[in-house]
Amino acid sequence: MPITLPEDLPAYDILSREGVMVMSPGRAATQDIRPLRIALLNLMPKKIQTENQFARLIGATPLQIDLSLIRMSDHESRNTAADHLASFYRPFAEVAASGERFDGLIVTGAPVEHLPFEEVTYWDELRRVFDWSRSHVHSSFGVCWGGMAMGWHFHGLPKHMLDRKAFGCFRHDNLQPASPFVRGFSDEVLVPVSRWTEVRQSDVDARPELTTLLSSPAVGPCLLEDRAARTLYIFNHLEYDSGTLKEEYDRDVEAGKQIDVPANYYPDDDPRLCPSNLWRAHAHLLYGSWINEIYQTTPFDLRDIGAR
Repeated sequence: MPITLPEDLPAYDILSREGVMVMSPGRAATQDIRPLRIALLNLMPKKIQTENQFARLIGATPLQIDLSLIRMSDHESRNTAADHLASFYRPFAEVAASGERFDGLIVTGAPVEHLPFEEVTYWDELRRVFDWSRSHVHSSFGVCWGGMAMGWHFHGLPKHMLDRKAFGCFRHDNLQPASPFVRGFSDEVLVPVSRWTEVRQSDVDARPELTTLLSSPAVGPCLLEDRAARTLYIFNHLEYDSGTLKEEYDRDVEAGKQIDVPANYYPDDDPRLCPSNLWRAHAHLLYGSWINEIYQTTPFDLRDIGAR
């Protein structure tokens, strides 16, 4: 089954060429089924790239997905054309005022990890998003800084600055192979990592409502679950394209910044060579499992979401 996207959204053509099933809203309206409504709160500067990455993953399941793009109400993006935002994104204030509900919510990362959470310009509104999700979203998924921000808001889970950037592809252990989210994962999983902060396992262990599903000896916990709240937190980037780490590395080199070659990414650690994507299958498995869990547990009537 397809993911429903506007025909003029860049992801529509990109994913169609890749073989992902996409459907226009007009065609979807003729389907005699209820699609899952998934909201993407996109905090990344390169919004189109991020849209493509997440739409690719959640659109690869056998279920029909209705993807809604959301932005912060007052924060202006300097990296995405205003007409793209106006055409495809709704400000959160408008979504909240409508009273509508969603089966799932993804909150992306953001390039603000060097700041304390409370110093981020849109922190107050983001806290309102998190609180709104508890009553208007069936299941939430926080990614990288978005996951850390959700962990801080709901659990007081702190982030810690690193002396050096965790950058590259790192092997992670599958700690809970019976979990529906990592069932079918290999015992070891290669995951792209790009961050200056970390969440520590000792802090996770002090919060019994959280369970670590994936973790790395080198870069710490990766994927956490709050089962009671139907929430996942991932601090790394299974959604990354093959060349995303390369783009980040090339950008910093061109800017003259001190940056290490991303670990375990290029063949022979040689940035002149083309990197291989060794995480794509696990990315599809994780997000497909999340969509499946939503499908298995969400109310048929959207108005019943939030009635705990």
